[in-house]
Amino acid sequence: MDPAWQAAPGSGEEAAFEPAAPAPLGVQRVPTGRPSVDALLERLGDADHLAADGHLEVYEDVHRGLRDELTSLDAVRPGPAPGP
Repeated sequence: MDPAWQAAPGSGEEAAFEPAAPAPLGVQRVPTGRPSVDALLERLGDADHLAADGHLEVYEDVHRGLRDELTSLDAVRPGPAPGP
């Protein structure tokens, strides 16, 4: 076992664990041509600067936005008026 993970003998406590600092994943985001979708995808970059426990909020926000964008594609839009 790695000594950094071992408690001091007789202390009854586990060794302290210091998580790594947030680091960018380096995932490239390619523009889609839809500004609203591109803004949501750029929001994913916010997770690069957060600890892992902060990622969920960003991912859920982006997922909700993308779902709304897809739903809007199914919305009924008025078409041209019928001809005479």
